[in-house]
Amino acid sequence: MIEIRFHGRGGQGAASGCTIFADAAFRGGKKVQAFPMFGVERRGAPVASFVRISESEIRARHNIYTPDHVFVFSETLMATVNCTDGLKPGGTITVNTHKTPEELGLEGDFRVFTVNATQIAAKHGLGSVSAPIVNTAMLGAAARITGQADIERLMECIREAVPSKPEENARAARETFDALAL
Repeated sequence: MIEIRFHGRGGQGAASGCTIFADAAFRGGKKVQAFPMFGVERRGAPVASFVRISESEIRARHNIYTPDHVFVFSETLMATVNCTDGLKPGGTITVNTHKTPEELGLEGDFRVFTVNATQIAAKHGLGSVSAPIVNTAMLGAAARITGQADIERLMECIREAVPSKPEENARAARETFDALAL
């Protein structure tokens, strides 16, 4: 079983993003489970969302405490949330930032990836100039890093699920997917 944790801020689409990602994996024949964790948070407050993907039935019904992969929708979260908490040895963390992995200075038994999803989302007109919506761009990163969702299937799920600019959102996912080298 692969366990994934998304860290975002209210309004960035982390909760809807994890559902879209799970749908793409499900359509690829996997068993999935997707759920957010938030309470009375407001726009901009830290939120977490979770996805489990497996070849067999998923019986776990709890938050993900030891993820294989972590995706951070805003580098600023790193100052207030321990995004690497519980990350499995050999796992990955992917951060939306203009910095290189080395510039982040994260240390541990995991691989660090960075991608400027904010720039990609802005380029495709997603959200506003001051607050680009990065979730679909980060889903492209999740598809590349985890290998759990086919990018074409993910783009199809994005087109069906997003309420606005479906083609632009799908292209943002594809651009991020292509931008990451493993």
